[in-house]
Amino acid sequence: MEKYRLRTIEKDEAYLRQRSKDVKKKDPELKHDIDVVANYCREDGNMIALASIQIGIPKKIIYIMKTEEYDVAKEKDFEDKKIVMINPKIVEEKGETYYWENCASCMDNMGRVKRPYYIKVIYYDEDFNIKEEEFEGFKATVFSHEYDHLFGILHMDIADKIYNMPLEERRKFRQKLENKYKVISKTCSYKHPLR
Repeated sequence: MEKYRLRTIEKDEAYLRQRSKDVKKKDPELKHDIDVVANYCREDGNMIALASIQIGIPKKIIYIMKTEEYDVAKEKDFEDKKIVMINPKIVEEKGETYYWENCASCMDNMGRVKRPYYIKVIYYDEDFNIKEEEFEGFKATVFSHEYDHLFGILHMDIADKIYNMPLEERRKFRQKLENKYKVISKTCSYKHPLR
């Protein structure tokens, strides 16, 4: 079995359900692991973020592309618009949003998921400097989705509705007003149902 490949619920659900391990400061594989995750994201034109466990690295590493203007043809552009998060920990979350999420690891299963509007997280960067980041709106949804992977939680586990829908159908579905990203509250308390 190839070590670095996308894990899916069809073949690897038990693998995806495991909790990722903390990254040690002197981890000799860390730079390589980050490169593998970054390159996978870059090569997949539909991906905006990834938890390393999804491609066979069960460590607490999340990779997020920061803009929608990302150009795969420009290496420098790619490097300037990413966040690598090692051992992230949520310290605050509030608000409520709904979005029809899907996941590369969950095939065509799309689910309507409640997420926080606002998240504050502390993490280590690639040089193991401690950082703090705040996410609001859709970026908070993206981070929360990836963060769940570190605990073996899939979006389908917390969705209130699930449809099996291929990519092109999902795009059309999300264009309808009633299915677009919705902010319910920016300030109410939020409690994740499984974490």
